Amino acid sequence: MYLVIFDCDGTLVDSQDTILHGLRVGFETVGLTPPDRKTGLSIVGLSLDVAFRRLVAPEHAHLVPAMADAYRQAKVARRLAGLDHDPLYPGARVMLDTLHARDDVLLGIATGKALRGVRHMQEIHGLERMFATIQTADSAPSKPHPAMIQQAMAETGAQADKTVMIGDTTFDIDMARAAGVASVGVTWGYHPREMLVASGAGRIIDAFGELEDALAETLDLRLFTAERDIA
Repeated sequence: MYLVIFDCDGTLVDSQDTILHGLRVGFETVGLTPPDRKTGLSIVGLSLDVAFRRLVAPEHAHLVPAMADAYRQAKVARRLAGLDHDPLYPGARVMLDTLHARDDVLLGIATGKALRGVRHMQEIHGLERMFATIQTADSAPSKPHPAMIQQAMAETGAQADKTVMIGDTTFDIDMARAAGVASVGVTWGYHPREMLVASGAGRIIDAFGELEDALAETLDLRLFTAERDIA
């Protein structure tokens, strides 16, 4: 059985507007200047407290709990206002449906999001039955600690040589390496290609349509038969 694990923000969904809004509220709540877009998005994938600690100066570390709380409250308010509808990236749904239809593939999520946020994403995109395992910041240490992948493999019974982590940040790639599984970096998210290369991604793709070849290369998982490819 193959286990294909996806990061969420920056890999499956384009959530930058929601994230930047939450960061801005978090910083402004404690009287600090919010980071610029590039800096703010650079921490996507980390658990919330870890992310804020990376963004603030050491002398402001004591403000992180209040900033994280403000971020969470901003997300809830945005959701209640009907503004939290982060779109799937082009090709994501087709690829998820293709993988989910196979008897030898299980799908998973490993994300710095809270479980509530993942459930909301599933609901608005009709993905409630898509994933066999969901690992979040609620139940595991922040990336790049390997616990999320290890827990996903334990829940599904998948072996490391049949597991791949797909993500847009070095945190995803480093987590995969720490867990001893293959990795695929995607360039449409929040860390640039050169960072993914430096982190040692097993394969890097520029569109979901390239994932078929990447899975064949990293896991020897072939989505289509030769006859279908020719047809």
